[in-house]
Amino acid sequence: MPYWIVASIAAAFLLVFFLLYLAGRYKRCPSDKILVIYGKVGAGQSARCIHGGGVLVLPLVQDYRYLSLTPMTIQIDLQNALSLQNIRINVPSTFTVGISTDPAIMTNAAERLLNLMPPQIEAMAKEIIFGQLRLTVASLTIEQINQDRESFLEAIRKNVEPELNKIGLYLINVNITDITDESAYIVSIGKKAASEAINRAKVDVAEQDKSGAMGESQAVRDKEIRVAENMAESVKGQKKAEADRRVFVQEQEAQAVMGENVAKANIAGYEAELVSKQAAALQKGEVARRRAEVEIQKAQYLAEQERLNAEEVVQKE
Repeated sequence: MPYWIVASIAAAFLLVFFLLYLAGRYKRCPSDKILVIYGKVGAGQSARCIHGGGVLVLPLVQDYRYLSLTPMTIQIDLQNALSLQNIRINVPSTFTVGISTDPAIMTNAAERLLNLMPPQIEAMAKEIIFGQLRLTVASLTIEQINQDRESFLEAIRKNVEPELNKIGLYLINVNITDITDESAYIVSIGKKAASEAINRAKVDVAEQDKSGAMGESQAVRDKEIRVAENMAESVKGQKKAEADRRVFVQEQEAQAVMGENVAKANIAGYEAELVSKQAAALQKGEVARRRAEVEIQKAQYLAEQERLNAEEVVQKE
């Protein structure tokens, strides 16, 4: 077999082997872990942290490990912590912490927690929380701690979280289960508050009874006033209706009298007009009668003339 063929096969084999090796050095980071690459990662960097995705880990000069992001629950049973009033209290609580994905805090975790087991990380966090929780309790009165839990939790977060960030952790949640003290000061506060609440409730009930009685009396008085006003309005309405009725009757009677007078005037007018018409008719009849008599006489005269003329003719013959 020629040399160049052997050399080509060997080169291809080495290339495939190199590619497979590089593929094996490409590391993917799960979503619940942080991939920490250490070794030669760049000037001024102790480690390179990646959350999600993947990266090629160079052979010989780099290596890698994972940090889990699974939250850790830490029970803190703080006993006899001195408050601002120098009264010792017990503050049992539960803290949930985890490794942060913030780039700066991830670097702290890579530098301080990479080779530690979870119990060791929890123990370190527990010591930090104990110290900062005592510091927080010492800066507050029992009234502030017991009555304003939101402010108390905020103060705990403000003191604890920066210290946890220094080792790569962050505070997820704080739960204060109960707060007690050996001197029963908190119990006394509760009894005092309960007594004040009961007294306020009694005062409120008395005030409500008083207000109710006053309101009932006022309601009765208002009802009586409204009844009297309604009765007065009713009487007023009745009188006004009676007056309106009388005015209406008088107006109707006046209109009736006026109508009768108009009717009488109309009748008198009609009668006068009738008499006038009768007189005119009689006058016209008399004129017609006289004209008729004249015509009769004229006709008789003409007839007499004709008769006379006829007799004269006869006599001449």
